Amino acid sequence: MSIERLHKKLIKKNITLSVAESCTGGLLSSKFTKLRGSSKYFEMGLVTYSNSAKIKILKVKKNIIDRYGSVSPECCRAMVQGLSKISKSKIKISITGIAGPSGGTKDKPIGLVYIGLKKGKKLSVTKCLFGKKQRYFIQNSTVKKTLRLINSLL
Repeated sequence: MSIERLHKKLIKKNITLSVAESCTGGLLSSKFTKLRGSSKYFEMGLVTYSNSAKIKILKVKKNIIDRYGSVSPECCRAMVQGLSKISKSKIKISITGIAGPSGGTKDKPIGLVYIGLKKGKKLSVTKCLFGKKQRYFIQNSTVKKTLRLINSLL
């Protein structure tokens, strides 16, 4: 799914979206906002990179991060739920992961990413393993996967 086709679809269907990104550092938001007319559907893009930003802005409970880590389905779910409290968009997206080149462990390797999507009452968290690749490859692959997931909601 190309960003341009998704852009047109969002405008045509009058569906708004908001994003809370961590490991992609605003790349998804940038892909949307570089397109003319994105203000018709793009409400907000937050880069909640640090744990403290996740806690302060998205109201992720500190005990979730302490218990499961910031790269976990639990944190991803909490991020998208927190985004839902500050955004009225029809679709909310959260992304958290390990883009590398360091920071991975045996249990949480480089290339592990979670993508949360919420539309109405439906909330899903998708686990992705992009492998120990270069940082930009993991970030770009995450954006492409997210675009496909958004398209499947439409």
